[in-house]
Amino acid sequence: MASAAQRRIKSISYAKYGYLFILPFFLVYFFFQLWPLINTFIVSFKGNGTPDTSSLWVGFDNYKDVLFGGNRSANAIHNRFVQCFANTLILWIGNFIPQIALSLSLAVWFTEANLKIPGKGFFKVVMYLPNIITAASVAVLFLQLCGQSQDSPGALNMFFSKIGLVDYDPMSKKYDTIQFIEGCWQSRGVVMFIQTWMWFGNTMIMLMSGIQGINPSLFEAASIDGATSGQVFRKITLPLLTPIMAYTLVTSMIGGLQMFDIPYLYHKDPNKTSKNVETVAVMIFEYFHKPGKQQKMGYAGAISVLLFFVTLILGLISFYMTRDKDEIAKKKQRKKIAKQLKQESKQFGGFSI
Repeated sequence: MASAAQRRIKSISYAKYGYLFILPFFLVYFFFQLWPLINTFIVSFKGNGTPDTSSLWVGFDNYKDVLFGGNRSANAIHNRFVQCFANTLILWIGNFIPQIALSLSLAVWFTEANLKIPGKGFFKVVMYLPNIITAASVAVLFLQLCGQSQDSPGALNMFFSKIGLVDYDPMSKKYDTIQFIEGCWQSRGVVMFIQTWMWFGNTMIMLMSGIQGINPSLFEAASIDGATSGQVFRKITLPLLTPIMAYTLVTSMIGGLQMFDIPYLYHKDPNKTSKNVETVAVMIFEYFHKPGKQQKMGYAGAISVLLFFVTLILGLISFYMTRDKDEIAKKKQRKKIAKQLKQESKQFGGFSI
């Protein structure tokens, strides 16, 4: 029999302290994020332009114009939205695939017990460092590296000129530069490279934590059975990394669809973003910040809501595709057994035998 003191100790709950610790997050979220989110939905149903028209309730007209067009103005907005959405998908997919491939390769390499790599900690820190550099600094750095002026090209064009990939006219002292900033796929390639370079270290750290969480006895058993490194990776590492891979995919997708800083800053004209790298987030920003009658708050709100639902749908699809099928099968089996036991107990008057 437990004493009264023991029963009193067991009845003490420390849950309230946990709620107190997470309370600041919910307060900050409510005041700085929840209301702006609700207000975005409200603004998406209002008009555009002058303060008089922006307060009018227009219903789903903004969504109709953005998705399907209509008159000349609506068609321009629809075409721009389609172009920006295509740019967003291209830039995200183009940086996510090399990012996940590089991060997964490095994570497996650094966590391999049989490999004695000197200076592992140093390399991890160096690879993570780009993640903490501000996007503005990175954009300015690559603008200088990728300059395309014929008179004073950037470092990359100068280097390509030295090895003969860029023509140079000694008479006029002009360079036939590669259009890294204004070119379509050249500019997209640079933005993809920047995003991959900035974020692969963070993805690598997350995948390493997932690999280190796998039971070492599984790797030891595979080694005893004579499994090769490729077989261990395909049969043990990759399947057990499914949860962290799903998390990486969803967070990368959310960040990719909301990509703003690098595409917005990577252009020569300070008043005009390049159409080749203009993303949906850049379009929303410009509509919110246009002066006077050019401001399109209603369209910006509608595009923001559409982006929210696209992200939600893609996130649900990602979770569905990366779900643990074995665990789902076990759960169904447990439910089936519980249902059978319940039916058997009813047959004996509610008493189980």
